[in-house]
Amino acid sequence: MNLGIQGKVALVAAGSKGLGKACARELAREGCLVAICARDEEQLTITARQIREESETQVLPVVADVTQADDIIRFVETTRDTFGDPTIVVNNAGGPPAGDFEQFTDDDWEKAFQLTLMSTVRLIRATLPGMRKAQWGRIINITSVSVKQPIDHLLLSNAIRPGVIGLAKTLVNQHAHEGITINNVAPGYTMTERQQELAAARAARESMSIEEVIATAAARTPAGRIGQPEELAALVAFLASTRASYINGATIAVDGGSVSGLL
Repeated sequence: MNLGIQGKVALVAAGSKGLGKACARELAREGCLVAICARDEEQLTITARQIREESETQVLPVVADVTQADDIIRFVETTRDTFGDPTIVVNNAGGPPAGDFEQFTDDDWEKAFQLTLMSTVRLIRATLPGMRKAQWGRIINITSVSVKQPIDHLLLSNAIRPGVIGLAKTLVNQHAHEGITINNVAPGYTMTERQQELAAARAARESMSIEEVIATAAARTPAGRIGQPEELAALVAFLASTRASYINGATIAVDGGSVSGLL
């Protein structure tokens, strides 16, 4: 299937590993000019080189922390100066820590807010004018199945991630007529470093091995296994495409069937 995005400029936040890396790789394979950011310069450089060699397209690494407003502005401006206005944006960030209500301080809540919601707000704010000018744009927010079904011990995620969904639905009402789509992708159990960290936290809490935790999660999933980042990235690439022009304001779970709700 020709997705029709060859030559489009794409931004992928937190793109050096995990879900972000998989999305950057998939968009590069479709011929996009891809800019990725992360805090770890060494890992970021390695990832950019890998994707560049695999796809034979241009990949721009920019060291940036998505919780910092100035870093997001620099990420977007560097991309614009190198490739032109980005019209595909993948909002992504590592999730807030696991834990229970009593243990979180105001500072913990503020950090989760900056990481999970404000990083998305700021990246959209910085790129939306270019999309409006082009009368075409694709914004894809990577969230979590916690926006559909709260996950035990992920209180911060359960409370703050739904704000991204509200933001997206509101912006759709304001900008869909300009050829801009804004959708959310909600991954379930997916084999990333974040998943390993959550598994380790649960293993320590419940006196289990990490392998047992992961096996239990797989067994609870109707698909009978943990997802792979590439499976989510395939959906992201499609939502970024010209073929997905009438999908707007949707929140799509990539979870092997684990969410029990009807919507």
